[in-house]
Amino acid sequence: MPEKKDYYEVLGVPKDSSEKDIKGAYRKLAMKYHPDRSEEPDAEEKFKELSEAYAVLSDPEKRQKYDQFGHAGINSQYSQEDLFRGVNFEDLLRGFGFGGGGGGGRGGGESIFDMFFGGGGRGRPARGRDLRYDVRLTLEQAASGLESTIQVPRTESCTTCHGSGAKPGTSPTVCSNCHGSGQITRAQNTPFGQMVTSSACPKCAGRGQIITNPCGDCSGTGRVRKTRKINIKIPPGVEDGQHLKLRGQGDTAGPEGESGDLYVVITVMPHPKFQRVDSDLLLETPISFTQAALGAELEVPTLGGRARIKVPAGTQTGTVFRLRGKGMPRLQGIGSGDLHVKVKIKTPQTLTERQKQLLEELAAELGETKKKPAEKEKSIIDKIVDEVKSAVQ
Repeated sequence: MPEKKDYYEVLGVPKDSSEKDIKGAYRKLAMKYHPDRSEEPDAEEKFKELSEAYAVLSDPEKRQKYDQFGHAGINSQYSQEDLFRGVNFEDLLRGFGFGGGGGGGRGGGESIFDMFFGGGGRGRPARGRDLRYDVRLTLEQAASGLESTIQVPRTESCTTCHGSGAKPGTSPTVCSNCHGSGQITRAQNTPFGQMVTSSACPKCAGRGQIITNPCGDCSGTGRVRKTRKINIKIPPGVEDGQHLKLRGQGDTAGPEGESGDLYVVITVMPHPKFQRVDSDLLLETPISFTQAALGAELEVPTLGGRARIKVPAGTQTGTVFRLRGKGMPRLQGIGSGDLHVKVKIKTPQTLTERQKQLLEELAAELGETKKKPAEKEKSIIDKIVDEVKSAVQ
C-alpha cells in the first residue's frame, strides 16, 4: 500500500493555515479534480485524496491528532467512515454546480461516502445525487415572476422490479461474502492500538444482496433513466445567481434510500437599457442642450410601460431623476425599488449655417467670444531679420 501524502501538501497550504484558508484551498482544488468536471484519468483518486485531507484538517480534534502523531494517529482513532462523518461537503461543493444543467453530477456530501464506501454501506441510508437545472430569464421575466414546466433527466426507481433489481417473480440472495451487511470490516493491531476499517463489500458493491436473475428493464440496477416534467414557480424580483431548491426531485437512491434534491439556478440576462442594483434600476437617457437649458418634459421607458419626467430649466448633464416604485419588486420585502434616470446632454455634431448663426448670436449675448487662433511661431531666420530691421532703424 503506497504511503499517504502529507495532508497539508495535498491541499497546498502551510501547517499554520486558518480554517478559512483550508476550506478555500479545498474548494478550489475540488472544482479542478471533481470527477464530473475533470478529464484527467486519475481525477477521482485525487479528489478522494483532497476530501480525506479536508475531512481531517477541517476538524480541530482530528487535526490536533494528525499534527501530533501523523497518519498513524488518525488511523488508530478513526475508521474511514468516521473520518468523513459530520463534514458538510454538500454546502462546500454545491455552488460549483457539479452535474451541469439538468444533468447528473455527484453533487453533495453523500457522494463523498459513495466514492469511498460504494453507496454508503448497509448501515446508513443511501441518498440520490442532487441535480442542477439552469433557467435564463429576461429582466422583464425576473420582474414579473415566471411559472413554467421544465423537463429534467433523472434516475428513478424501476417500476418493473420496484427498485429491487431482480426479475419479477424472483428475489435477490444474501451476499455470502458480507452476510448481508454490505460491508467488510478489518481489524489491525498498531503501536497506537487496534485499527478497525470498514469498506463496501466488493462482491455485492455494498448492497448486501446478489441478484442472480436481473430485471430486463433496468439490467439489475433497480433504477432507470427518465425525463420528468416538473412545474416550477419563480417569484417576482428574483436575482441573478439565486436558486430554487426542490426537495426529492433529484436522482433516486433506490427503494430504501432518499432521493436527492433539484436546484433550479437562475440567470438574469443583461438588459440593453436598464442596469440593476439590488431592487433599483438605472437608466441613462440623452437630452438636447436646448431641453436642458429651457426645461422639458420627457417620456422614458420603464419595465411596466412608459413614464414622464419633468426636466427643469438649467439642468446639468449627469443629473439623476428618481421615479419611485418603478424598479424591481423586492423579493424579501414589500413594494418595489426605484428607477433612477440619469440625463446626458447630447451635443449636435452637424449644424446648418442658420443654426450656427443663432448659436453665435447667443454666445455674443452671453458675453462669450471666439478664441483667436494662436499666432504662428516665427522661425529663427524670421527672428534674425526682425532684429536686423530693428538695429537699422
